Amino acid sequence: MRMTAAVMFEQGKPRPYATTMPLAIERVDLEGPGPGEVLVEIAAAGLCHSDLSAIEGNRARAVPTVVGHEAAGIVRDVGAGVSRVGIDDHVVMLFVASCGSCDLCTNGRPNLCQSSWQARANGTLQSGARRLSLNGKPLHHYSGISCFAEYAVVSERSLMALPKALPLLDAAILGCAVITGAGAVYNTAGSVRGKSVAIIGLGGVGLSALLAAVDAGAGPIIAIDLSDEKLGLALSLGATHALRGDDPRCLGTVRDITHGGVDVGFELAGSIPAMTLAYAIGRRGSTTVCAGLPAATATFPMPQAALVADERVIKGSYMGSAVPSRDIPKLVDGVLDGTLPIARLRSDVIGFDDLNAGFDRLADGLGVRQVLLPTITSPWHA
Repeated sequence: MRMTAAVMFEQGKPRPYATTMPLAIERVDLEGPGPGEVLVEIAAAGLCHSDLSAIEGNRARAVPTVVGHEAAGIVRDVGAGVSRVGIDDHVVMLFVASCGSCDLCTNGRPNLCQSSWQARANGTLQSGARRLSLNGKPLHHYSGISCFAEYAVVSERSLMALPKALPLLDAAILGCAVITGAGAVYNTAGSVRGKSVAIIGLGGVGLSALLAAVDAGAGPIIAIDLSDEKLGLALSLGATHALRGDDPRCLGTVRDITHGGVDVGFELAGSIPAMTLAYAIGRRGSTTVCAGLPAATATFPMPQAALVADERVIKGSYMGSAVPSRDIPKLVDGVLDGTLPIARLRSDVIGFDDLNAGFDRLADGLGVRQVLLPTITSPWHA
């Protein structure tokens, strides 16, 4: 079939992206699903900082590739042997396609499954196949998803079925921003009820973590960012305090609010200055959870003696330490009952013609989560 998609032919183009156009909007060919694969009509797809990192060239990707890894849509066809989803199911896409049988999967850590890592590096589906092409030449699959397109063929293990009561426009950000941020609170940090927390970085992941912290009964909840607009939104979503991270008084203010430092600090900005602050604001015996992804070469100089003497804990959190079959239904319940109002994180709805400019806005820290509609007049806009 022929469809419209956003193709990245090279990484590292300079800004402004609205001028240099790192994502070319092309008519491409998409083959139908093979065994274990599913054809999904994309209803909506989120613009994520991980995509921006690939555009910037901070994370190597096989090119040319159809970009995008955070989306929701409707199953339109299935390949042989598919059992997890059926035609007309509403689905959310997951950027980790776990195998279900390795030691990590069977021990409750499918988010760390490496069965699809080589396929992701090669730009293929989990099976090793490529279903995308342009003018007869193969295109790579991005994270096994490639959802900046009208349709995508993905492994069934990259999908979770959703109740149709959940708007697909909201569901689009469940599989990356929400599961990563909320999961960092619910899963990685453990119980935060009654504990003081600070959330550094108020993008889609950070504000998802904030919503989860509010739901989990944490307090006080300190939101930290460089954007006054995002700090204001954080207060409206339940933060008890909002501080600018570039204010030289920030560290002292946090210690004053918490009488010595937070119980749990969340670094969700993907930067070493944010990680440095997240560690510094912790009290003795505290935990620092890091879910932000800086450049692969970035390092954090850890004060080892204090780590020991203060019994500090530093925990990484990938995909929110999630078990999707357990956590996606819980997140959906939270969205539907209003305890996780993720629709408030959607800052704009855009079409293909505004996609490159959308990444300029993301790079400038403007808005929270922009959502691409493959056709701006799509019925999913309602």
